Amino acid sequence: MEKKLLKRIEGLRKRLNKFGLTRNLVDSEVVEVSQQLDHLLNQYQRLVSYQQLSFW
Repeated sequence: MEKKLLKRIEGLRKRLNKFGLTRNLVDSEVVEVSQQLDHLLNQYQRLVSYQQLSFW
């Protein structure tokens, strides 16, 4: 699960960086990808936090 999530995060990060070079930052597609990336990063943070709590 964690590796799959990290792979998706990396893919969106690369896509967003590419958009940042060629599009306006308020472009609807840029905003959409940014929101998707935020969502995945939040999921990852919750997953890591849960794993750390489970360790104790």
